[in-house]
Amino acid sequence: MSKKLPILLTIFGLSLALTACSGSSGTPAATTSADPASATANCTDSGKTSDAISVTGDFGAEPTVTFDSPLKTTATERTVAIKGDGDTTTTVGSVVQVSFTAFNGATGEKIDSTGYGADASQVSLSVADSYVPGLVRAVNCSVAGDRVVAVMPPSDGFGDKGWTSLGLGAEDSMVFVIDINGIQATQATGVDQPVEPGLPTVALADNGEPTISIPDTDAPSDLKISTLKKGDGAVVAAGDTVSVEYTGVVWATGKTFDSSWNVAGPAAFATDKVVTGFGDALVGQTVGSQVLAVIPPAQGYGDAGNSQAGISGTDTLVFVVDILGTAPTPAA
Repeated sequence: MSKKLPILLTIFGLSLALTACSGSSGTPAATTSADPASATANCTDSGKTSDAISVTGDFGAEPTVTFDSPLKTTATERTVAIKGDGDTTTTVGSVVQVSFTAFNGATGEKIDSTGYGADASQVSLSVADSYVPGLVRAVNCSVAGDRVVAVMPPSDGFGDKGWTSLGLGAEDSMVFVIDINGIQATQATGVDQPVEPGLPTVALADNGEPTISIPDTDAPSDLKISTLKKGDGAVVAAGDTVSVEYTGVVWATGKTFDSSWNVAGPAAFATDKVVTGFGDALVGQTVGSQVLAVIPPAQGYGDAGNSQAGISGTDTLVFVVDILGTAPTPAA
């Protein structure tokens, strides 16, 4: 039996499909950029309201949370109830694996939870401005193992409309207790694999962004998939939603037509919602891997090409993809 996803996954659009979906053309679309100068990019201080919330229980287990209601706040506050020992701190573009419990501040009632331990739903949040500002502020500047207590006003949540299905009024503040279970790697971390002769070569910048060099030969007529780095994470299944960084170039010109590296944070999409060759290159791979895919027109954009991206009907495409996470796509 499949786990029931928390209501907030649907409302906030949360899951591993965090920051992007496939574009109308079928090209993997880059994520929405988070402006580093924005308020959500800064660390959020604790305050009297968040400090006053009592949270007991071990990290990774359902917390016991008590506070005086009605609780009302005019600004998001963030208190770390349990300090983790992770060595990576979240920042703009980070993807964070979490468990959380949410409360209506006005009534004190629990309105949602991911569950914990074996019963937990797989939930990730992105530190990006396209998300609910209060949650971005809550998980930013965290390390793995932190338990964060956050309070947020309607202006950092649902605005002045509230949300009837959650029992939230237009003036109701929210309380979140969030366990930071892990922070997703920002580039492939797998073991280097032997380079296959005749395929494009790849050079990596310090941040992991690839530069792809095309050999002075004709493009292969069939799909070529080569693992450049072999990760030891979960296996990508057909239909999964993957979190990736990628660069795509045209074989004939060597020019980049699409890249997720240009914005903060990874892209995310279902493997069956992109061009066939791209999806085929991911299914069966493991998280932490880097994959090179040479995709002929028939498994790319076909005879029509993609004029918006500068791709003709005869163009072979080359992608280098870092696989950072995977999870089953939530049912609609």
